[in-house]
Amino acid sequence: MNRNLASQQYQKIGLNSALAHATPHQQVLMLMNGALGSIATAKGAIERKNTELKGTSLSKAISIIGGLQASLADTESNEIAQNLDNLYIYMSSTLMKANIESSVEKLDEVTQLLLEIKSAWEKIPAEHHNTQSPVEK
Repeated sequence: MNRNLASQQYQKIGLNSALAHATPHQQVLMLMNGALGSIATAKGAIERKNTELKGTSLSKAISIIGGLQASLADTESNEIAQNLDNLYIYMSSTLMKANIESSVEKLDEVTQLLLEIKSAWEKIPAEHHNTQSPVEK
């Protein structure tokens, strides 16, 4: 096993362990950080004209955003959840367009949106981190 592959496997195990022991609040933050990291990797790939890495990274970011979207609860009657659902749909669509167009600007737009959501999520008081959120399942 080469060193890089071993390192990736170790990181994957560490991430799975961290996810298993994280509160739902922490899990959402980890997903957001993962999406942001994948978008940043895609941006670098666009700048280096690495089409394969761009596609793989954006696919991962879209998948993570889909996971965030799937975790929303009560999107029919909860206005915040409904707005987040629409925003996640928009972000996924924008990332697909960014992939097709190799658009750093579209990646920056989605990054900014995710950072705003993440900032709001981080402001949730600690006493609510282990409780069921009205927005997330």
